[in-house]
Amino acid sequence: MSDPKKFIQLEDEHGAHNYHPLPVVLSSGEGAMVVDSAGRKYLDLLSAYSAMNFGHRHPRLIDAANQQLGKLTLTSRAFHNDQLGPFCAELAELAGMDAVLPMNTGAEAVETGIKTARKWGYERKGVPADQARIIAFDGNFHGRTTTIVSFSTDETARTNFGPFTPGFDLVPYGDLAATAAAITPDTVAVLVEPIQGEAGVVIPPKGWLAALRELCTENNVLLIADEIQSGLGRTGYTFACEHDGVRPDIYLLGKALGGGVVPLSAMVANRDVMDVYGPGQHGSTFGGNPLASAVGREVVAMMAEGTWQQRSRELGEHLAGALSKLDSSKVKELRVRGLWAGVELSANAPSARTVCERMADAGVLCKETHETTVRLAPPLVITEEQLDHAVAVLAKAME
Repeated sequence: MSDPKKFIQLEDEHGAHNYHPLPVVLSSGEGAMVVDSAGRKYLDLLSAYSAMNFGHRHPRLIDAANQQLGKLTLTSRAFHNDQLGPFCAELAELAGMDAVLPMNTGAEAVETGIKTARKWGYERKGVPADQARIIAFDGNFHGRTTTIVSFSTDETARTNFGPFTPGFDLVPYGDLAATAAAITPDTVAVLVEPIQGEAGVVIPPKGWLAALRELCTENNVLLIADEIQSGLGRTGYTFACEHDGVRPDIYLLGKALGGGVVPLSAMVANRDVMDVYGPGQHGSTFGGNPLASAVGREVVAMMAEGTWQQRSRELGEHLAGALSKLDSSKVKELRVRGLWAGVELSANAPSARTVCERMADAGVLCKETHETTVRLAPPLVITEEQLDHAVAVLAKAME
């Protein structure tokens, strides 16, 4: 065991200061529990922003990784490997679509979706060269690459990173009329989070996604669903779009797709969209590598069983009931969908950062977002007893 302060000091001295983590240094984990370098145990209520949906070191995922580690880890896409094809086929079936384009990180999946929509617009819709436009929404979070921050409304992510990439139109989240008004003949796609995670687990009005689907269909515009945080069981369904009975033209997946073991993301679409690509027009050395594909296959197999989605729904109802008992004078709004919750604090409550620091001191880890919201995303392996304990710690931290 080692003093966490030493690790924090080393990171501070030699790492970039692009994060402001809680002062906890984690060394090991299993299930919903993690242990710091001093041997103290914590309950994880963040799940690495949904990357750890199945908990830390889930035996099935670790076994899949270990088996592949003993065989082959990387070939590049210059050659085929025996895991990529099955991974693509199995993920496509899970999503009810035809084809998969694998990448590594969530931001890469979003960039892939943007490139795909533009190319589709020029080659299928007939949009004039370099005139394609994509609609996105206020409060969005799709990553931090140069193009993605070009349509972010988070000034921390944008300031001093210009000049920005053109071709994006921003409208209020949940506003169908504003979206319709923003569509032009050059609009090729609407890029949407079915639930805005980084914004504080913001859930759109009931029926809005379904109406958005109809609007896109009527105007020959692709609907791109960024399910990188909301997908793969987090909200009680395989995909959050299912709450509104919606199937987009493109799914963007990541985080939990790699089982918390390796980075793995993907764009999933039907052939009429995917086949805009030819050899050399997009790719990644590590995208679709056999190690990530083997882990991803096991994630897909777990999702195909349906038990994780059911567990998320049932535990989500329990979590919502427990959170509803919090001091109403300290809670401005409570937003829960499956095992995902945003507790927006009122003006007379401590800051969200203070609440999260107090919770960490009490052995429960979560993270604030946008200063006023405590975001909860526990792993799907968590128990009702652990949820009750976590909410009790949250209630104490809000005093």
